[in-house]
Amino acid sequence: MLSQLTPAIRQYLVVTGNYWAFTLTDGALRMLVVLHFHSLGYAPLDIALLFLFYEIFGVVTNLVGGWLGARWGLNRTMNIGLVMQVVALSMLLVPAAWLTVPWVMAAQALSGIAKDLNKMSAKSSIKLLVPSDAQGQLYKWVAILTGSKNALKGVGFFLGGVLLSWLGFAGAVAAMAIALAAVWLMSLVLLKDDLGRAKSKPKFRDIFSKSEAINVLSAARMFLFGARDVWFVVALPVFLSQTLGWNHSETGAFMALWVIGYGVVQGVAPKITRGHGNQTPDGASALAWVSLLTLIPGAIAAALWLGIPASWVVVCGLMLFGAVFAINSSLHSYLIVQYAGRDGVSLDVGFYYMSNAMGRLLGTLLSGALFQYAGQGSSGLQACLWVSMLFLLAAAVASIKLPRHLQEAA
Repeated sequence: MLSQLTPAIRQYLVVTGNYWAFTLTDGALRMLVVLHFHSLGYAPLDIALLFLFYEIFGVVTNLVGGWLGARWGLNRTMNIGLVMQVVALSMLLVPAAWLTVPWVMAAQALSGIAKDLNKMSAKSSIKLLVPSDAQGQLYKWVAILTGSKNALKGVGFFLGGVLLSWLGFAGAVAAMAIALAAVWLMSLVLLKDDLGRAKSKPKFRDIFSKSEAINVLSAARMFLFGARDVWFVVALPVFLSQTLGWNHSETGAFMALWVIGYGVVQGVAPKITRGHGNQTPDGASALAWVSLLTLIPGAIAAALWLGIPASWVVVCGLMLFGAVFAINSSLHSYLIVQYAGRDGVSLDVGFYYMSNAMGRLLGTLLSGALFQYAGQGSSGLQACLWVSMLFLLAAAVASIKLPRHLQEAA
């Protein structure tokens, strides 16, 4: 069966399989850390600080990783990311007394490097596996890769909550490390050697994008993901557990369903955003969808302030947010691959995902700080949602300058 597929599709399947496996462990690990350390009595800001290096090193990795991918090939950067995640998981298998905040932050730093090497490699590879004149196919493949990854990240959240209940923290981490090590060994054999290697060796100064379109899209992406993570990373799971009284499995299941639904919507985004004559999206599409998204967190915060039952507001409101956010994310993921050059594609993609990581970093820190100092509970979540709305307004302003089809034709 596999032998009948074209070489490009076989490589796409290997890249996607690696990305899927990594994403499962990444989502599960995040849920494990949040729930485990919350149960140990850590404050929301302390939990946010556990992910500080994860996000900081993600910023650095996307810049340097894009350059390394162009010089070494995307197969090497992807495989390095897989093995680094195995090491990061193994660092958490030490005795419980060693799991101090600095040690967990170091493990999360390594995991952050691994995750962004893996993501940058996967997204860059798609550009090289699709013909230049097949933009509709490119959008479809990017949407499938991105959507399936996020659906599996949701499964990872659920898996993290369940494994924590069944195996405990150490048992869950050990099981994931063994499974990912097996995936890494298979990838060493199956992934093509020269995928993504630039024809000329790029200089280190080339890590910064010279394209106005990519710079504008990167700014919009930073605010878009900051708007999500300002409530999603710390405030939401702690709110569900502390204020609504949900147990670990229930919290993990809700977070999982949210991300799975988000991934499904991303996968079908090409059908939702298709223009006249099946025209692919452009900057106008990105502006319209982020403008719609801006209204949702403000509406959720207002409903909580008015005293509408929090469980209904949070579940229904954030499901709506997730669906519209998924379309925004899928549009951005397509546009960056479209804007990037084919030779040394990972340089442009790496710069863009550096901005993505910067947004996650801002969102993560604000998620813990706002939720803690705004009074926690409903008032803390409201503060996070109002800041989310401000971030989305900034993303909309940046999106005004994204190229339109008429500009591209000119």
